[in-house]
Amino acid sequence: MELVRKLKQRQAEGYPIAVGLIGCGQMGSGLAHTINNIEGMAVRAIADVDPGRGVATFLDMGIPRDAIRTAGTVGQIQDALAAHGVVVTEHAELLTQAPGVEANVEATGVPDVGAYLALRSIENRKPIILLNVETDITVGAYLSRLARREGSLYTVASGDEPGVCKMLYEQAVLMGFEVVCLGKCKNNPIDPTMTPQRCAAEARSKDMNPKILASFIDGTKTMVEMAAVSNATGLLPDRPGMHGTKVEVEDLTRVFVPQEAGGIFTHRGTVEYSTGRFAPGVFAIVYTDDPRIRKDMKFITKAEGPYYLHYRPYHLCDLETPQSIAEAVLLNEVTVAAETMHSEVVAVAKRDLPSGVRIEGIGSPDIYGCIYTYREARELKAIPLGLAAGGTTTAAIKKGQVLCAANLAVDETTFIYKLRTRQDEMLAREEVPSCQR
Repeated sequence: MELVRKLKQRQAEGYPIAVGLIGCGQMGSGLAHTINNIEGMAVRAIADVDPGRGVATFLDMGIPRDAIRTAGTVGQIQDALAAHGVVVTEHAELLTQAPGVEANVEATGVPDVGAYLALRSIENRKPIILLNVETDITVGAYLSRLARREGSLYTVASGDEPGVCKMLYEQAVLMGFEVVCLGKCKNNPIDPTMTPQRCAAEARSKDMNPKILASFIDGTKTMVEMAAVSNATGLLPDRPGMHGTKVEVEDLTRVFVPQEAGGIFTHRGTVEYSTGRFAPGVFAIVYTDDPRIRKDMKFITKAEGPYYLHYRPYHLCDLETPQSIAEAVLLNEVTVAAETMHSEVVAVAKRDLPSGVRIEGIGSPDIYGCIYTYREARELKAIPLGLAAGGTTTAAIKKGQVLCAANLAVDETTFIYKLRTRQDEMLAREEVPSCQR
């Protein structure tokens, strides 16, 4: 790929990749600092509902205050960039339109916002790189296909579990292995009752939004991440919510394999997570029955097979996102994106919900996410997690019950609902993927 050489060349020629950053929270601001240390790309514009966060990030990066401009129009953005300054705006859509911004990174974590800005970027032939995996699991199949049709590019970023798992998947397939399982290690057992109020002190100590931390602890983030892996590869959860068995690295090839091999899976080709002691690692369990390959693997790795572990002991979140930016702009390459819907993350009641309650979103006291196969979710008429926020319960829902068409009226005015309707119509014209299950 020679990405570093290409980036250094762009730096030497005076036109580093001009990145627009949408959302300047924990991940977004961290990404800005990472890019600030890389030759050949630069964050030139930041959009955030709180413009002060964008200004503070630029100042922390060492950019003089008089070089930071605010903008309310595309023209003002262009003027600032032409003067070799940087721009802060509260109007994110402007970054999808500004000619001086080459690619946008969407880091809001809000599914509806991500869907809208991804579509606008695609319409303007501007690569869009998502840290917002919640958008991808809801409408990514539609956006991915639209981008290809329009000659644009849509991708989820490298660094989070979906991108790193997809890398392991492609490496394994290109070595001739069957991928039996792709997974991650979660650094804490799931507590589906976690609320922002209960984890507020921990969130403050980590400089995190309590809702975001709650979505990690209640398991939603893990479900979202592995659904994105599923929709990009065709691997499926072995059961709703996955197993989540506590397994250490040395036992992964003993436990996360099919039952006929002494493991726990009812089928081959799964997505899974563990709560062992190897977070933040990701892994692939692969298989071969080729005698020559097994002989070579024993010589190289000492492993007997036929199941082998490909393991990466880390994923580095926003620190790895610049690779996706470079691949998108310089090579027109996608890191990971939904091809179709193999899995769905559905909304589940975190507490007893009476009729008439307006549902808060991800990480709230109302709901958590649980992965199902897409076919199972359709049979249940379950509400996708990305559509649940703003919906109103039409019947009492018990704690632990799936939100579905019979007990929740979704907010049909949201942009993501309209985009999901287009996606559902698109997929209805095709056979629902069944893969191995």
